[in-house]
Amino acid sequence: MQRIPFDRVNWTTSSFLIGTALMALIGVPIYLIKFGLNGFEFALFAFYVTATMMSITVGYHRLFSHLSFKSGQAVKFFTLVFGACAFENSCLNWASDHRLHHKHVDHDEDPYDISKGFFWAHIGWLLFKLDPEPPMDNVADLRKDKLVMWQHRYVHWIGFSVGVLLPIALCAWWSASHGESPWLGALGGFLIPGVARIVVAQHCTFFINSFCHMLGRQPYSTSHSARDSALMAFFTFGEGYHNYHHEFQHDYRNGVKPWQWDPSKWTIWTLSKLGLVTGLRRVPDGRILLAEMGEARRKAQSQLAELREHPAAHRASDTLHEIVEKLTTNYHELEKAVADRVQLSREALNQWQNETRQLMREFRRTVASA
Repeated sequence: MQRIPFDRVNWTTSSFLIGTALMALIGVPIYLIKFGLNGFEFALFAFYVTATMMSITVGYHRLFSHLSFKSGQAVKFFTLVFGACAFENSCLNWASDHRLHHKHVDHDEDPYDISKGFFWAHIGWLLFKLDPEPPMDNVADLRKDKLVMWQHRYVHWIGFSVGVLLPIALCAWWSASHGESPWLGALGGFLIPGVARIVVAQHCTFFINSFCHMLGRQPYSTSHSARDSALMAFFTFGEGYHNYHHEFQHDYRNGVKPWQWDPSKWTIWTLSKLGLVTGLRRVPDGRILLAEMGEARRKAQSQLAELREHPAAHRASDTLHEIVEKLTTNYHELEKAVADRVQLSREALNQWQNETRQLMREFRRTVASA
């Protein structure tokens, strides 16, 4: 206790985060054991989790923080209203913190720097006042948006009325219309689509700052801690492909492969087909493959350097050197094509990608047998 800097504790935020977590962990199980869960409460919980998370991932993150696409007022209004229901501060504050994170990732200026540990990145940075406080001088573009500034002024009122009072009222009405106690329905609305949903949505969002910098692979770059994880993508509505995102932050996709779980990407694409959003930003396939090939080459070179220090593996190092040379040749060929803006066919890209994977499989087999 003596090590806790009480002068830096953000008491309002800490009280809210700890209080809602305790209500969810203690109050919700008691309610479920005593009264059960009806279909309306479950449906409202599912709707609010989806609407809240999508408003953070599609709205706060990809639309406002990274300008990955352009949107009309309807999508902006929806994501700002339900984003407020996440109780993760206003879009203006959220985007400012997130832009700082990308600019200074893994360094002191990063608000949720993972090098300070899981707890700090996940929630600690919210419990304690940042020292010094970020200046919020990186969101001049968002300050010009009237809807963003409206939400910034009234974010807590919007979140409380739409995210807490409305579920209470709806569940009370549902119970009364089915001959049950409206007071009991109001309690269910407060605990299930209210408090429990807030805690679930918040911690799924916090996973992006913590686990997504700890768990998974780094196929595009090891210059930062961000990682790709299919498991985290499931919990974060597609944000788990974080290594890709940190390399290509303005792409509207995080799960760039067609099969990767990214409902936020699919939602944005669907909205574009409905004419509700435009200007979807995509990184060219050649640049993506170049990043993958560059990282494969770097890893192979690193392993080869380690093996050369062991005399017993000297014979294998010749074979590995040839593989690295081939990876390097392919990398430079693609690098030149991308720099010259050559129009690369899907067949050519697939051929480069397949050859890279085949070379890396051969490399790993040779290393294993060395």
